[in-house]
Amino acid sequence: MPNRTGYTTSLDAVSAARCDVLVVGSGPAGSTIAALLAERGRRVVIVEKDRHPRFHIGESLLPLNLPLFERLGVKEQIERIGMIKYGVEFVSPYHGRAVTRDLSQAWDKSLPYSYQVRRSEFDHVLLKNAAAKGAEVIEGCRVAAVEFPAEGGAVIKGREEGGTERRWEADFLVDASGRDTLLAGQLGLKKRNRKHNSAAIFGHFTGARRLPGKAEGHISIFWFDHGWFWFIPLADGTTSVGAVCPPDYIKSRKTDLTSFLMSTIAMCPEIADRLKDAQLAAAVHATGNYSYSADRMAGRSYILVGDAYAFIDPIFSTGVYLAMITAFLGADAVEACLREPTKAPQVLRRYEKQARRGLQAFTWYIYRVRNPALRNLFMSSRSPLRIGDAVLSLLAGDAFGRSPIGWRLTAFKVIYYMQSLLHLRSGIKAWRIRRRSAQLETAG
Repeated sequence: MPNRTGYTTSLDAVSAARCDVLVVGSGPAGSTIAALLAERGRRVVIVEKDRHPRFHIGESLLPLNLPLFERLGVKEQIERIGMIKYGVEFVSPYHGRAVTRDLSQAWDKSLPYSYQVRRSEFDHVLLKNAAAKGAEVIEGCRVAAVEFPAEGGAVIKGREEGGTERRWEADFLVDASGRDTLLAGQLGLKKRNRKHNSAAIFGHFTGARRLPGKAEGHISIFWFDHGWFWFIPLADGTTSVGAVCPPDYIKSRKTDLTSFLMSTIAMCPEIADRLKDAQLAAAVHATGNYSYSADRMAGRSYILVGDAYAFIDPIFSTGVYLAMITAFLGADAVEACLREPTKAPQVLRRYEKQARRGLQAFTWYIYRVRNPALRNLFMSSRSPLRIGDAVLSLLAGDAFGRSPIGWRLTAFKVIYYMQSLLHLRSGIKAWRIRRRSAQLETAG
């Protein structure tokens, strides 16, 4: 029977006790891999704990998302709900200025823009696309446990909102449970990221002052003493604003979340000025343990995709792209495992190697985002040998070998280390702050 979301759920979907692939979670990773596998004729069931549309953070997309939308057949739908993003603005009080990087300056000139999206709408588009391609959708059901029988496959147990227990048998399980990290938690694979602990507090505002003209949809990044702010304009006039800080700063809160966010905004005069005439449009949220990863991404009869495997600091808006690209890689891997089970071990090793490579390409920069030397390079107007174009291409999502930018990225890292030596004292101070934060988080 159809529900308010426009696809079949309830009785028809609930009756699916046996399937080829069961996907836990209906975010960008889960809906993408479900659509791709359903297209190939696989019987796919998506089990989602919430009901769409539902709130989610992570509204800024990368240019390399666009080819994925085309392959899924949802590009026009995303265009209708998105705010066009032509670039990124970095604002540094330490340099007393702002610097804008246009996405058209990236090495690959074919993708000069992307979108900012309200995630409740965006995720719903992807889920309805998966359902239209044949995936069965079950909402309001939380997967509680997974078993892997000796003979292969997976047995999945869930509980509906009304308390009814459910059970499925699947040839393959895809964990797209996001920050719930279902399998990573159950199998003891999840590890906090000791190199870059962070937490976030965020809210949506109306009436925020945006950049003029074509730059209205730019994402703005504001550094301040406790971390950095994001400023993401959305198409409906709302602006998403959040602060990403060390966990010990968030834990220092003595007031309610709204007051704490506003006092944090006041610490950054540049973003406070953008919000001086703005009003909060919804409740303020906070989240901790922002950065983590799992020891492995795959095993017999299962894979992890997107945030179910790892989440890193969102400063470069990599979350949705990594979720979707690992879903594309994962769909190929799952199909190969189902088609030729004897080759599954090498197929899954290849999947994990590909997915990790892209993630690691981003993390080098993210681990150093609070370091003064990296800030100096991002704020610099000089870019010899198109090194800046190469870095911008990476930050546009080119982490999987699309463009020949490898040696230029290496050159950027060499320049960074030289800068670090020139600013050794401030670099050591930043390192001590990160180390203290990690120690406090471990003690907590």
